[in-house]
Amino acid sequence: MRLCSITSGSSGNCIFVGSDAASLLIDVGLSGKRIEFGLNEIDRTTKDIDGILITHEHSDHIKGLGVVARRYKIPIYATPNTIGAILTNGSMGKLPEGIFREICADAQYTIGDLSVQPFTISHDAAEPVGYRIENNGKAVAIATDMGKYSDYTIEKLSGLDALLLESNHDVNMLQVGSYPYYLKKRILSDWGHLSNESAGQLLCHLLHDNMKAILLGHLSQENNYPDLAYEAVCAEVTMGDNPYKAKDFDIKVARRNAISGLVEV
Repeated sequence: MRLCSITSGSSGNCIFVGSDAASLLIDVGLSGKRIEFGLNEIDRTTKDIDGILITHEHSDHIKGLGVVARRYKIPIYATPNTIGAILTNGSMGKLPEGIFREICADAQYTIGDLSVQPFTISHDAAEPVGYRIENNGKAVAIATDMGKYSDYTIEKLSGLDALLLESNHDVNMLQVGSYPYYLKKRILSDWGHLSNESAGQLLCHLLHDNMKAILLGHLSQENNYPDLAYEAVCAEVTMGDNPYKAKDFDIKVARRNAISGLVEV
C-alpha cells in the first residue's frame, strides 16, 4: 500500500492512497491540473482514481471537486450531511447524477481491494470524518482538521503502518498573529485544529515498533513553519511518556506546494 501527500496545508489538501489494484484520493482542495501533475509524479493519472473520499466540505478540501467530478465521473464518498453541504455550495456547479456514495463513521466499506473505515473527527463542519484505509494487513490513516483528540481517536488510529497527522499551528504564533480574535478562538477551540504540541502528544499514544512513516500535514501558512512543526512534534515524542525517541521514526512534513515522497508499507 502507498501513501502520498500531493499537497497539504490550510490553502489546499489532496492525499493519494493506493494499492496495486485500487487508487483513492482523500480530498481535492486544489485544481484538477495540480492534481494531475502530482499524480504523474508517482506514475498515476486522475483517470486511475477509483474513488474520492471527502473529509468535510470546507473549500481547502473540495475546491477542485466539481471540475474533477465532471471531467472524470469518479465516485465521491462522503457522509450524508457533508454531501448536503457540498450540494448547497454555489461554487461547485452541477455535479453528475448519482456520483455520490453515502458513508457513515465507524462502518467499513470496500473500494477495490482497499478497506475504508471512516471515523468521526472534532471540527466545525457538517459531519466531518477522517479515514483509516487497510490492505493485506497494512493500515494507513488521514487525520487532520481535529480540534481535539480522545480515546476514540486513539483507538481508530492504533496499529498503523503510516499516518498523515495534522500539525496545524504554533500556539504562540497564532496568539500574537494578525488573525481576528474570532478566528483565533475558532482555531484553538475543540472544533478547530491541532497545534504542533497536541499533534506530538497524540502521536505519543500511537507509536509502536512497526510504524513506518509519519507525515505532518495541514500546516497553517500564517501560524506555522515546517521546521517548527517538525521540531515541536519531535520534542513531544522524545520527552513524552512513551518508550521512544523521535529519531526512532521516519517523521517528515508534508509540504504545501510539493508532493511528499511516496510512502510504501
